[in-house]
Amino acid sequence: MLLKIKLINIICVFLLSSISACGQITENTSSINITGMTVEKRFIPPLSYKGIELDPNTFQFYLRSLPLKSHSTKVKFYNGIIKPNYWVYEAVVDIDVGERNLQQCADAVMRLKAEYLYKSEQFDKIHFNFTNGFRVDYSEWMKGKRIVVEGNKTYWKDQASPSNTYHSFRKYMNIIFAYAGTLSLSNEMISVDIKNIQIGDVFIQGGSPGHAVIVVDMAIDSNQNKVFLLAQSYMPAQDIQILVNPDNRKLSPWYNLDFEGDLVTPEWTFKKSDLKRFKD
Repeated sequence: MLLKIKLINIICVFLLSSISACGQITENTSSINITGMTVEKRFIPPLSYKGIELDPNTFQFYLRSLPLKSHSTKVKFYNGIIKPNYWVYEAVVDIDVGERNLQQCADAVMRLKAEYLYKSEQFDKIHFNFTNGFRVDYSEWMKGKRIVVEGNKTYWKDQASPSNTYHSFRKYMNIIFAYAGTLSLSNEMISVDIKNIQIGDVFIQGGSPGHAVIVVDMAIDSNQNKVFLLAQSYMPAQDIQILVNPDNRKLSPWYNLDFEGDLVTPEWTFKKSDLKRFKD
């Protein structure tokens, strides 16, 4: 009987130590609530971290509240074909990609910003530049004006009835997608020190093709350490997706702000100096 008791004690000690070890391993890992249908509800911050407090009326809150498609949904291209490298993302944002090969990386960033401004009726703040520098204000589009591009010449022309329907807004965005990109968006934005990163900031490299990913949520611990989530579209035009962290699978899909060297995402590598922010 004494031997049996000792054996039980040894097993208990082993189990307790195993639980403790597992606790240490999972201390910095994140949890995924597969039933959560928004970014905030789906992705639980790592232990000891909590979501940054936000004003419900902000672009940051809008991004955190982005609707997601059901767990295990695959990213599709604009033509309905499933993206083959499905391992680069953890979730799919429930926003249409359109039926044309237009809404790619920078376009998705502009789409999210414009959707927030449209839904909050801040129409005068919806504007983007074409790659040639021509500024396209949605407020002009609402008046019935349309863009005419003739060679290197771009100008407005009265061609339609005034309208502010969502259908008209989406047509405006398609024009933006067709004539703007990573280079024009990068030139519009302001550089941000990585230490001051916020939800809504964008890691962007302007060029052909260039790439852009947007910060859609952040969490912080008692020592002011920060982690963040990234979203992207890519080429060809495809669903917006929440990226995995290829460098830290235990923390994934969260990224630690205190990363060394470059920011490695599944399909692009960025410099810390690539972080930028919308001016308004």
